[in-house]
Amino acid sequence: MRVFLGITGASGAPYAARVLQGLTAAGCEVGIAASSSGVEVLATELYGDPGLPRAEVLERFVAGAQGVTVYEPNDYKAPYASGSARVDGYVICPCSMATVGTIAAGAMDNLIHRAASVALKEGRRLVVMPRETPLSTIHLEGLMRLRTAGAVVLFLAPGFYHQPQTIDDLLDFVAARCLDQLGVENALSRRWGEG
Repeated sequence: MRVFLGITGASGAPYAARVLQGLTAAGCEVGIAASSSGVEVLATELYGDPGLPRAEVLERFVAGAQGVTVYEPNDYKAPYASGSARVDGYVICPCSMATVGTIAAGAMDNLIHRAASVALKEGRRLVVMPRETPLSTIHLEGLMRLRTAGAVVLFLAPGFYHQPQTIDDLLDFVAARCLDQLGVENALSRRWGEG
């Protein structure tokens, strides 16, 4: 399975890391593009240093992962920029409200926006994973436009019925829901009704 992972400038980098781990554990080929703000969030939330150079942050983020290619945010030669490329799913995690607004308006400032636009026009699986709260009417309208166009809106909001014991349990809950939406088999989190 071939999946695009876009990382933008909203809090939630640990979720992106867990989604990537789940995708690679399932043997997916993953293409990653991170905006400048997305890299800063990764550096801050995962490595405790917002001043880390872009290359170092992304190198750390994908360290040890198999089948992963990192693309620059303005690399329109990447396969994810075209509908003629075979891609099974697209994820934006975390997804900033600026990204929601840009995609909802049909604009394409970078590869992340372009990949999302391709997913929508081709009728492919697109999962956007925002975290921001509270939401303004503008945010809600943007999310509604994406949902109406076919995207799945999956908030970075874990459940608690599986009785999480650690932060990792909370991350796994949301990552599992994302992988489910993509059709990727996983056992990251106990499901409702399971012992």
